[in-house]
Amino acid sequence: MQLFYAPDIESTNTLPEGESQHCIKVLRLNQGDTINITNGKGKLFKAEISNPHPKHCEVIILESQKVDTSWGCKIEIAIAPTKNIDRIEWFTEKCVEMGIDTISPINCRYSERKEIKSERIEKVIISAMKQSLKFTKPILSEMVKFNDFVKRPFDGKKYIAHCHDGEKTLLRDAYKKGDNCLILIGPEGDFSEEEVILAKENGFEAISLGESRLRTETAGIVACSTIQIINQ
Repeated sequence: MQLFYAPDIESTNTLPEGESQHCIKVLRLNQGDTINITNGKGKLFKAEISNPHPKHCEVIILESQKVDTSWGCKIEIAIAPTKNIDRIEWFTEKCVEMGIDTISPINCRYSERKEIKSERIEKVIISAMKQSLKFTKPILSEMVKFNDFVKRPFDGKKYIAHCHDGEKTLLRDAYKKGDNCLILIGPEGDFSEEEVILAKENGFEAISLGESRLRTETAGIVACSTIQIINQ
């Protein structure tokens, strides 16, 4: 299935310029051809091209259906972006392919990167959503300071993955199928001890992702994969 993304398709019946160009110039589709479109809000549309313009391709919606996520819960990963932005983009791509609801960049004490260009990551999210045939676009939150983020309310289980000594439970043992979950993944220098204490004071459970010491983006992918496997 070739999937196009048009967030306003129900009101405009028109593909955005980038999607129009791909549809008409790259794929060489024409009037009367049928295509599949998602609005990124859980809906799939079957549509017929009525005006094959390469900048604003117009369509007639033939069918629509609501498609729920396959994992049946809310998955949020809050992660400290890496100095090399390519690595956090790779994390984003793989987690979207597997299935995730929210990605929240956090600014920690030992963070290597204090800001991100959300436009680049949004493009990665949209591309991965279409490639993996997801119909709900994950939310990319704005970067927030760690101390502020952990105090936010969350309706579900909250975990912090860290490498400090102390009692920790494997994520696969701590998590139960169907639970909403929020997982904190720290920077290359790990969370500070003070950050771990603050997280615990705000209801986060300390977890381990296994015996190997993982890089930030790998830890995020392992966390997402673990939750997805349990929810299969």
